[in-house]
Amino acid sequence: MVRELTTIAATALIIASLAAHAQSTPGQLTYRCVGKDGKKYYGSTVPLPCLGQPIEQLNTSGMVVKRINPEGEEKERAVKEAEAKKKREEDAARREAVRRNSALLATYTSAQDIDEARSRALADNQKAVKAVELRIEAIRKRQASYDKELELYKGDNKPPARLQDDIRDAEIDLQAQENLLAVKKKDADTINAKYDQDKQRYLELTGRR
Repeated sequence: MVRELTTIAATALIIASLAAHAQSTPGQLTYRCVGKDGKKYYGSTVPLPCLGQPIEQLNTSGMVVKRINPEGEEKERAVKEAEAKKKREEDAARREAVRRNSALLATYTSAQDIDEARSRALADNQKAVKAVELRIEAIRKRQASYDKELELYKGDNKPPARLQDDIRDAEIDLQAQENLLAVKKKDADTINAKYDQDKQRYLELTGRR
């Protein structure tokens, strides 16, 4: 439906163009097309069944002086729009690369600066890892105390709701901290990859080795 409306809109623009052309062309022009029903239609103006269909413009001798294919025109327009969009994206990417390169050169004065920044980032990451590991250790100690308390309730003695809630909460906390620990450890790879790229780009921009 959308495609059909787009084609009709393109045809309307073409009709306007044809009308302007007809005013500047001597003699009577005729428009001809094959409608969707397979029949041929003629008219001194574009016949209604020709909307969205390929149209031929005939001179007074019945010779075709112009052919218009609305769908072809629409495809050509779409191609041009796609090319323009690609160019805009490429231009934006180039501008972003220039910005990033300028920021890199403004941030570091040597490759050693980049190595030192990497070391600081890795040290901060290691502190974060250690902090999570300590939280995990504390949770496991809590779990051990809950297990001892749970031993008091055997047979028909049902553990109190408070203890059951504490056990469940500890399991949830432990899972969350273990997931966080995995992320923090993986961050070290991300940090190294970032500074590897920064260093390589810096050396390329400055011509240093």
